[in-house]
Formats: sequence, C-alpha cells, structure tokens
Amino acid sequence: MGAVRGRVGARILGAGDRRPAGRPPTPEEDVPTRSRSLSVLAGAAVLSLSLVPSARGGPAPAPRPAAESAGTLCAPAGVLRGGHGRRAAVSLCAAGGPRGLSVSAPATCTASRAKARDACLTSGTWTARRHGAAVASGVLPGADAAYPGPGRYEFTARVRARSVPDGVELRGTVRAALTLTAPKPAATHRVEVDRTALRPGTTTTLTYTVHQDSAAGDGSARFGLIGAEGSGAELATDDDRCVHPVTGGPGPAERRRYTLDCALTGLRPGRPATVRVRVTLGPACSTVVSKLGYWLPRGQEVFTGGMLVGPTVGCDRP
Repeated sequence: MGAVRGRVGARILGAGDRRPAGRPPTPEEDVPTRSRSLSVLAGAAVLSLSLVPSARGGPAPAPRPAAESAGTLCAPAGVLRGGHGRRAAVSLCAAGGPRGLSVSAPATCTASRAKARDACLTSGTWTARRHGAAVASGVLPGADAAYPGPGRYEFTARVRARSVPDGVELRGTVRAALTLTAPKPAATHRVEVDRTALRPGTTTTLTYTVHQDSAAGDGSARFGLIGAEGSGAELATDDDRCVHPVTGGPGPAERRRYTLDCALTGLRPGRPATVRVRVTLGPACSTVVSKLGYWLPRGQEVFTGGMLVGPTVGCDRP
C-alpha cells in the first residue's frame, strides 16, 4: 500500500500506451487508476474529519455589546482634605443608556504629605440637575435612576472616601459638570395608576395598568407594590397573579402585608394588564411605590432586561 501511495496519481497516455479493446488492464496499467482512487478517498476522509464538529465543550461566546451602549464620561470633582496631609482626589463619572443613569465616584487617597497614593473606596449619594432643576438622584455607585436623555448636567455628590489600606477616611461634597450625548432610549414599558393620593384611616382601591409598548419584550413582567414598612399599611387584591412576598429564614414564613408581587404574562403592544389593589391605612400615612421588572430577549445574552420605576401614590393628611 505504501508503494502505491508513493506513485503519481495521473499520467498522460501516449500512442504506445493504448491497449486493445476488450482486454482487461494489467496490474501495472491499473496503478494510475487505483492511485487516483486512493488519493480521492484519502482527500475525502480528511475533508470529512475537518467537517466533524468537536464534541468537547467550550466557553460560551461573549455577548456582543448592544448597539445603544454608551461610554462613561468622567471629570475631576474636588479634593476632600483632612488633618496631617490626608486627602482624597475625587472624580465623578456618568453614563446614560437603556439601563439607566449610572454614576460613580472614583478617587485616589493620600495618607500623608508623601507622594504615595492608595486606592479609595467611595460611597454616598448624588443628584443631577439640568437648568437648575433636579432630574435624577441615587446612590454611589449605581444605575438606579432613569436616564433623562442627552444634555449638560450639574452633578453634586456627598462622598465618603476610605483608603485601602486604612489611614484615610474623609467625607465631603464634590461637584462636576458633565455633558452626556447618548440618546434617550425608547420606552418599552410603562405603568399608570388612576389615583394620586391615599388618606389615613381609609381603604382606597387603586387600579394599575401595565403597558408593553415595544415588540422587543417577551410578554411577561414582575410588578411590585410597596407600602411603608412599620406604618400599618396593608395591601390586598383578589388577583391570583399577585402574592405577599415571604421573608425570613428556615423558621415560620412571614408574609409582608404591606407589599405585593405580581407575575404578569400575555403583555403585548395594545394589550395591557390591569391590577386592582386595595390599600388600607391606619392612623399613620404611607405612600405606595411601584416598580416593574422585565426582560428583552436578545439571543442567549443574559443581562438584557430592565427595571422601571412606576408611579408613587402619595398620602394626604386630613
């Protein structure tokens, strides 16, 4: 077989190579034909092996960034100073997009008058203003506010900075102006309610309407309602899609009567879901806040949903 594989797979026949019709080829005359056949079979085998997918698993492909993803914009915001040369140089960073307005406060800490700089842990709260009016606020770091859209914002943050390793702990207020250019994402869902205020000592029926305005949604959503803990407020409904959340450890379950969690399905553009809730207040006032969690399928990507802040029903004292 090795000698056959070493021969050339084809040759040009001359006049002396022709054999009489009807006579079978001799073994020597048949070598080129067999060699061609073996070459074709070997080539086909290699091609077949190259087309067989590997049975071994591998890491899932990294999700592609969404087309509407925006970069993060940062600017120096101030220096917090303490005794013995301690200081923290703080910047404010912001990014707007489908997941909300994200704000952080990176910083470097200096424990003495030396030039050595340490990493900083920062936390706190922030407020964004546009044309003098507050338009968003949240905690540091976080993306817990709706993105109002492109424009110039004045950010104010109350920051606590702690060095790693320990040695610096400072608090103070820093400010920075940032111009965000990411477009405001189109709304995919919205929540409406038919009343704006509750009254102590009464039971009020609230009717919430949950809309899916985009075909990008998967038709399902989690709708949450929360009264003030410890106020004596109780939320109730006859809707089978809603339950009082259970909290606690392995002991007896305790249901939070001041909250409701509703699993909604069948949402479509033009086909909203309606949830009716009875809110009973004692002598104390309580507001009721609402939120909506939803998922926007995008292949096998995981982080494609969002959380929408719904309307807040206030409380009016008589």
